[in-house]
Amino acid sequence: MRKIFLFFLLFIGTLSVMAQKTKKERKEERRQRINALIKQDEEGVIAYHKHTVYGLKLTTDGYGLFFETGRARSVKKATLFQFEITERKHPKEEKQSNPYVSTIPYVYGKQNFVYNIKLGVQQQILLGNKSNKNGVSVTANYGGGVNIGLLRPYYVQVISSPTSTEFVKYNSPDSALFLNNGAIIGGPDFGKGWGEIKINPGAYVKAGFRFDYGKFNEMVNAVELGLTAEVYSKKLEQMVYVEQKQFFFGAYVGIMFGRRK
Repeated sequence: MRKIFLFFLLFIGTLSVMAQKTKKERKEERRQRINALIKQDEEGVIAYHKHTVYGLKLTTDGYGLFFETGRARSVKKATLFQFEITERKHPKEEKQSNPYVSTIPYVYGKQNFVYNIKLGVQQQILLGNKSNKNGVSVTANYGGGVNIGLLRPYYVQVISSPTSTEFVKYNSPDSALFLNNGAIIGGPDFGKGWGEIKINPGAYVKAGFRFDYGKFNEMVNAVELGLTAEVYSKKLEQMVYVEQKQFFFGAYVGIMFGRRK
């Protein structure tokens, strides 16, 4: 019995020593990793294999969200794979409300909601690395890809008879009511028109400058400014009584957050 007890104490002691050793090793590894990151931050050099970024984008005629993953080919060059969802607004869109009825505001003459889904690839070139951990790195990005335009019909609520109302769109048999501002009392709710989406595919190119001001190199905090050009396979029907366009040129600003590895 005494031998068993001594063996048990020896076993517990061995486990305790191993646990302490493992704990010390983990602390040392963590300390070395932190020191390496601090050294990189002080030097201002960003040298990672890949990054993942999410962000918000404002354009001259809309807004949206985007996701990006990047793969570095060297310290100075990287390939960016991007996915964007944006909504395009026409410059002449102006919301109105019926002063006599509490309904959803509407845009007179709007034919379709226009959503863009973009899949693209960009090349990134480092122009200036961070001089220190509080510096700003500057990169130039250029590329393009596929642009899928989704057109969702825009409905307005109108008075169709003295005792009833209905929703109509521009190319419906009741399109005359669609343009009768005196009969319109409201706009569409969120669920209207999703089953009638039409696709207008196209392509786009864009170029911009990215300014990364993140304090730590493993974090991405950046602003991107750039220009974009888009073309569709046919003219985009956005508003009634305005010139329909097939080619669009504009500027954008993107705010992004993410991590590097």
